[in-house]
Amino acid sequence: MQANHPSDQPEDPILSPFSDTEGHSLRRERRKGGATWIAVGILLALVLVIGVFFLFRYLNDPLRTLEPFPVTKYLESYKALAGSKFRANLRVENDLGWKDGVGRLMVFTLREDPRPIVVMIPPNLAQIYFTKGQSYEGELEVKEGGLIYANSCRKN
Repeated sequence: MQANHPSDQPEDPILSPFSDTEGHSLRRERRKGGATWIAVGILLALVLVIGVFFLFRYLNDPLRTLEPFPVTKYLESYKALAGSKFRANLRVENDLGWKDGVGRLMVFTLREDPRPIVVMIPPNLAQIYFTKGQSYEGELEVKEGGLIYANSCRKN
């Protein structure tokens, strides 16, 4: 047996014609897989950002913890509700007038109940322009004498 010495081997080794192809396609598949993972990561991050946005929006809503305004109970006996705060989806029906320093008296109906209720809009909410038929969401408080005050109001 002869030992193979470096000088005994031919200068150009014999290579398979497919040797480059296999390695090249494997690299291409790795690149495709990497691009897919990057796209999935970006999509997941986008969904996460949108979810966090809506979660913070929901958690920062001051009206979410209030009960809906009970029109039937109010019309039966407003005294039972005195001092209580509620949320309400209001629809503007009429404007009864404005008195400087006191506020605006408005007639609303609730989305859940078509019976009208009268609400005092305080001067600090005077920047809101109410038009018949528009919808608002607000915090209502039944005060002494049964008058309903809007502590906050925003357009739906």
